[in-house]
Amino acid sequence: MADGMGNWWAGARRWIRSSSFNLPRDTRIGLALGGGFARGIAHVGVLRVFEQARIPIHYISGVSSGSIVAAAFASGCSSDEIESAARSMRFSDVARWTISKHGLMGSDPMIRFLGRILKVYEFEKMKIPLAVVASDLSAGAPAVFRDKGDVVLAIRASCAYPGLFQPVRYMNHCMVDGMITMDVPAAPLRRMGATHVVSVSLPAPNETVDPQNMLSVVTRCFQIMTARTESQWRRHSNLVISPEVKDVGWNSFESAQQLVAAGERAARAVLPQILRWFPQPAPEGGEAIVAA
Repeated sequence: MADGMGNWWAGARRWIRSSSFNLPRDTRIGLALGGGFARGIAHVGVLRVFEQARIPIHYISGVSSGSIVAAAFASGCSSDEIESAARSMRFSDVARWTISKHGLMGSDPMIRFLGRILKVYEFEKMKIPLAVVASDLSAGAPAVFRDKGDVVLAIRASCAYPGLFQPVRYMNHCMVDGMITMDVPAAPLRRMGATHVVSVSLPAPNETVDPQNMLSVVTRCFQIMTARTESQWRRHSNLVISPEVKDVGWNSFESAQQLVAAGERAARAVLPQILRWFPQPAPEGGEAIVAA
C-alpha cells in the first residue's frame, strides 16, 4: 500500500512538473484554515502539498491556531520554515499563567513568538491577501481583520479561547476566539474574490465531558457549537480537507511531525480534485483541455 501511494505521488509530481498550469484569468483560489490549537500544525502539511503541486493560493484566511499558520505563509514563510518553528514550539511560547477574573492565561508571549515567525506584521504588506477572524463579544458577530492594520493583534484576538485566555481589547470591543462565530473562515475568502475555496477543518477528539473541569466543559461547548454551524462554512467551500488528528491532544505540540504528516496525507488524497480546476497543457497546435 505504501509503495503504491509512493509511486502514485512520484508520478503525479512528474506530471505536475511537466505541465504548464495556467488558471483561467477569472479563477482565484482561497485557502481557509480552521482552528484546533496544537492540531493547527496539521495545516503545514496541507501547505506543503500545495507548494509541491505548484497550486497557487490567491487568498488565505485563518481562525484561532489556523490564523498563525495562515499569517506566516501569507507573510512569505515556506512550509519548511513554519514546520521548523512548530517543531520547537511549546505552550509557553503563546501563553503565560496569570491570576485574573478575565481568564487563566495571558497571550502576551505570543507577541514575541509571532515576531520571530512572521516576516511582515501589517495586513497591507502581506505577500498573499490575508483575513484573520476573531469574535466580537460586543456585537455578537465575527470580526474579520484584513486589508490593513496590525496582524499580531488580530491573531491574539482570534486565539483568545474563552475562559482560558484573557480577551483582547480592540477599539472598545472585546475580542475572543474566532471559532465561536466562524470555525472555518471560508466566507471571507468569497468576499475577497476567491472563486474556488478549499477549507481545512481539524476534527476534535471525541471526549467525554468532565463537569468538574472548566476547560473540559468549555471544550465540549465548542464541539457542540461547531457541529451545529458546520453547514454554514461548508456552503462557501468547494472542497474540504479534514486531516485525521482526533487522536492528538489540544496542547500536544510535541506531536508536530505526526500532525504535519496527517495534513500531507489528507491534502494528497484530494489533490486529483484540485488539479481538475487547472487546464491541462494543450497538444501542439491545439487548445488547452480542461479536466472534467
